[in-house]
Amino acid sequence: MLIDRALQVLIVLALTLWAICLWNRENLPGPESLAPQLFDAPVQTEVRKAPFLRTAGGTEYTIKPLYEYDLYGLVVSEHDSSAFWDWIHEAANDHLNVVDLCVVWGDDARRGSYRDVSFSSGEFVCYFRPKDAKAGADFDIYQISNNHLLTENPRLARALRGVHIGDEVHFHGFLSEYEHDQGFHFHRGTSVTRFDTGDGACETVYVTEAQVLRSHDRAWRLGCWISAACVAGLVVAWFARPPKVYR
Repeated sequence: MLIDRALQVLIVLALTLWAICLWNRENLPGPESLAPQLFDAPVQTEVRKAPFLRTAGGTEYTIKPLYEYDLYGLVVSEHDSSAFWDWIHEAANDHLNVVDLCVVWGDDARRGSYRDVSFSSGEFVCYFRPKDAKAGADFDIYQISNNHLLTENPRLARALRGVHIGDEVHFHGFLSEYEHDQGFHFHRGTSVTRFDTGDGACETVYVTEAQVLRSHDRAWRLGCWISAACVAGLVVAWFARPPKVYR
């Protein structure tokens, strides 16, 4: 009886800890803890670079670079195109676009106005909703971007898929158009200005370099794994406990 009660208490505690970690794992850091590079706008430089071919997932793509692009930002939402429910990328044979990162920078980062806005990502879009009118007035919609990040490099793809909400990131590459003709003609363009919104306003970036400058929620993510493992172990222990003997 004592063992049963102890296991019940431990399972409840582990579940509570797991829920707390899940709730906090995507908390956004305050502006005071951000690297100063995030307070600058992305740098875009026109280039004269010939189109080139790259192969990913058995599909050959033609990539047309338009501008060299360098961005420092805070990730507020993200989408992994390998998610099981993302059928559009698979149907389009688009294996080059590995992730979308929605980031803020500039005054939005410096003032911390992103903390009063909720963010989410779809297959091609970053959605944001200020919590009230004041938050909407403080948030500059031209200092947030949804970036379709392209690479055929497995190392870079793993690094990009390892980025989490709340990470400070830097990536470098080329604003690019890309296309393929495998079975049908597929083409995607890119925004070349930070002052557009809506359909077509996303930046499509062929990535040559990427790094996480700082990950703010690493402890919470680790806590999620540890508490989940504890829950699993305690449930196994519950079902493996000796049967009760009644006399």
